[in-house]
Amino acid sequence: MGEELMYQVKNFIINTLRSEGLTVHDLEPDVPLFGEGLGLDSVDILQLATGMEHAFGVVIPDAAVASQVFRSVRSMAEYIELHSY
Repeated sequence: MGEELMYQVKNFIINTLRSEGLTVHDLEPDVPLFGEGLGLDSVDILQLATGMEHAFGVVIPDAAVASQVFRSVRSMAEYIELHSY
């Protein structure tokens, strides 16, 4: 997986969630997105899932897949790399 995709995913997260004060340098690739990591909730994840289809051409088919995709920035980038059309 390339650094460019990782950078794009970080920017996507920041822009989608309108996270003021958060930069791409603040988002470590393996920090958890839920809970103690970035602290996202289910509404945030829904926004990201919806936005991913438009921004990257990938679909999150169900909650089980979403729980794997949204573990970290790295897991999001890996999913995009494998499933974008």
